Parts: sequence; structure tokens; C-alpha cells
Amino acid sequence: MSSSSAFPALPGFYQLLFLHIEPVSTITPALLTWIFPGAGWFHSELIPGAGGHSVLDDRTRMAIYQLGNCYLLLGLISSIVFRAVRDALPTNPVAQERIVGASLMALAIADVTHIAATLAVLPYEFWLPTGWNGMTFGNFPFVVFLLSVRLAWFAGIGRQTYYYSVKPKTKTT
Repeated sequence: MSSSSAFPALPGFYQLLFLHIEPVSTITPALLTWIFPGAGWFHSELIPGAGGHSVLDDRTRMAIYQLGNCYLLLGLISSIVFRAVRDALPTNPVAQERIVGASLMALAIADVTHIAATLAVLPYEFWLPTGWNGMTFGNFPFVVFLLSVRLAWFAGIGRQTYYYSVKPKTKTT
């Protein structure tokens, strides 16, 4: 059985994005924060043009490390939970879709709040992409992209639906 037939809830592009690309894109910042270039680099990159590495007090460094832990958690949930669903329920696409859908809903809500927090704090002069750095591209357009793909998944675009977007059967009399 091919991996896409064993995982009808996340076929093709959805599987590539949510099982591979998104986990790497969330686990990587955690490692960069903890190992190298470190919390000061991460902190200074949050707002474009802030300059070199920040010297952080212990409270700020702890908050950045904990934020890195949240990034790690998001990546692990996508990677480990989705694979567990695929492996434990290979012949039950309805259950797969319900569990994947619950996870994608939580991630979509987090996407919306992440986008709102980014825009609420990003200085107006950096609202144009010409002033953005890699962190800004990751925090805004990439998260908008992820949210858009999650919404496409819920709409059943590019996949067979088994639970979400399925119209209930009506009895005929």
C-alpha cells in the first residue's frame, strides 16, 4: 500500500507540507534559538532592521527559549501525531480525517492569532515586503500560506473528503 493510499486524509501536497515542510520550518527556529546563532539573534530578528544580536536579560532569554519550545512542539505535533494517525488507522479514512482535522483546526486558530500578533506589533514602516527579513517572511506570508492551505484542506480542495465537507445523507420517503 502506498503512503498516500494509507493516508487518504493527507494526500499529495498536503502530506508533503504538513508531514515534512511545516515540521522542518518550525523545528529549525527552535534549534537556531537554543544552539546557534542563539536567543539574542532570534530576538533581534523579530523586528526587521533591529541591528545585531541583542544582549538579553535572563527573563527575556527565558521567554525566547520557551518560544523556541513552542515552535518545537508545533513541529513535533505535526510530524509525530500525523504519522501516528496514518500508521494506526490506515484503513479508516473517516477517523484519520477527524483527527487530522482537529489538529489542523487548532493550528489554523494559532495561525490567525500569530498573524494578528505579528501585524499588531510590526512597525508600520515594515509592512512593505522590501523591509522584511527572513523572520518576517516566516512570521507573516508563510503563516498566511499555511492558513490558506489548511482552509483549502477543510474545503476539500485537491482531496477526497470523508468527514469534513461531506454532505449528510438524507432519507427519501
